[in-house]
Amino acid sequence: MSGRSNEELKDVTLLGNQHTNYTFDYTPEVLEVFDNKHPNRDYFVKFNCPEFTTLCPKTMQPDFGTVYISYIPDKKMVESKSLKLYLFSFRNHGDFHEDSINIIMNDLIHVMDPRYIEVWGKFTPRGGISIDPYCNYGKSGTKFEQMAEYRMMNHDMYPEKIDNR
Repeated sequence: MSGRSNEELKDVTLLGNQHTNYTFDYTPEVLEVFDNKHPNRDYFVKFNCPEFTTLCPKTMQPDFGTVYISYIPDKKMVESKSLKLYLFSFRNHGDFHEDSINIIMNDLIHVMDPRYIEVWGKFTPRGGISIDPYCNYGKSGTKFEQMAEYRMMNHDMYPEKIDNR
């Protein structure tokens, strides 16, 4: 098995860069992608981001949560350091939990055009209530469109006990 060539990685500029610029405002253009070396196979890639932070758009108080991103790539995949910087850019972004999770999914669809993707936010309670938005997408006209419908209809049928936050 051979590694990736410099030509294959020419658009991946953040990985290994010691002079990383941390942006504190929503910055979708930081997302970088690279070619999927296994486009003939369906497989999941999952990111668990336990330190996601955004701001309440009304009070400007910080909201904390875990963001789970699972996707089945097509031709492109998201580079993990760029994803980290992208998620970090929500730090001073004011949006409701539901909006933030949908924005993340929309931006990832835009840069990768995956076969399937789901994004799930599990936010720590504020005011005695937690909010856990979930969204997904399957490429239109494919088996992944039906997969998205099925997973949405069966999502969180057996929710966990909320005692670990």
